[in-house]
Amino acid sequence: MPKVLIVDDERAIRSTLKEILEFENYTVDEAEDGEKALQLISKSKYDAVLCDIKMPGMDGIEVLEKAMEISPDSPFIMISAHGTIDTAVEATKKGAYDFLQKPPDLNRLLVSVRNALDKSSLVTETKILKKKISKTYEMVGSSAALGRVKGAIEKVAPTDARVLITGPNGSGKELVARAIHENSNRSNGPLIEVNCAAIPSELIESELFGHEKGSFTSAVKQRIGKFEQANGGTLFLDEVGDMSLSAQAKVLRALQEHRITRVGGDKDIQVDVRVVAATNKNLLEEIEAKNFREDLYHRLGVILIHVPPLNDRREDIPDLVQKFLNDIANDYGNKPKTITPEAVQFLQQLDWRGNVRELRNVVERLVIMSGHEITLEDAQAYARPVVS
Repeated sequence: MPKVLIVDDERAIRSTLKEILEFENYTVDEAEDGEKALQLISKSKYDAVLCDIKMPGMDGIEVLEKAMEISPDSPFIMISAHGTIDTAVEATKKGAYDFLQKPPDLNRLLVSVRNALDKSSLVTETKILKKKISKTYEMVGSSAALGRVKGAIEKVAPTDARVLITGPNGSGKELVARAIHENSNRSNGPLIEVNCAAIPSELIESELFGHEKGSFTSAVKQRIGKFEQANGGTLFLDEVGDMSLSAQAKVLRALQEHRITRVGGDKDIQVDVRVVAATNKNLLEEIEAKNFREDLYHRLGVILIHVPPLNDRREDIPDLVQKFLNDIANDYGNKPKTITPEAVQFLQQLDWRGNVRELRNVVERLVIMSGHEITLEDAQAYARPVVS
């Protein structure tokens, strides 16, 4: 049952509120002052806290401030007989979820508690989902090559420096971009991804910068571009080497001036975006071939991180195989299959031109085609199937 804490120096009010909430099937604890409340909050997780503001000793605002340090996710509903707009505003700024006047209207009180519980549940679910996503995109391995990548991420992530990630297809450039964002000061902001290779050259500018209604034939309404969507967060330009030269010029301006203009518009829009780019191409060769702007290359490549191919970190293959076995089992709702050391050694000897992505596909194939345990014979038969 949801757990609620009532903090009030008046016994009669505590008893009345407790009786009402227990009738609604809430588990209720009481605290007669701020010190007792903080002791309880430090020992137990409350789904909602009802807290009086005017109390002897430590007042409700001070309790709120200290409780936010101990349990920032517990919604506080402040209650006061001397409530003013200024008091309500101050409590909200300190982190209170709601503010009620004494004596509280019981229906209003119950609605506020239910809404606070909904918020608490959403916060918990969001944290669980973030952990699952983080685990899905974690970089697995302890090789020296991967260690250098992780070391670079650790140094650059807390800054706002632009990063250019290079490496072959399937090597994990997206994971590096996600790790940079998740460990940055912008982690609470959005991470917006754009695959520049998947968008036709005539649409890339609209995708990045948005467009105004009527700016071209199919522009039936205004569109917000990826730069605006990423405001306050990180924009990940994947396969940036495939971007058209005209779009490159506009991206350069956005990086220089922190402003964009929608296609068909004449209004400058301020954007606060950290740009992380990735490519599997040699951009220096693309510059020589006049396919990529040198000035944009230097703007994007403040920090360069190269993700090594899987062939250069074969010692990570056993850990990657085990991760993929667990992931695939979770996807299928089955118990993870085991794999023999001989099968893993065989996989380590293969040429992984598709890198980590190819290895993941091979492990899934082995899970489907093998018995309870993946053997050397299975790996030899299915890791490199002959296509007729």
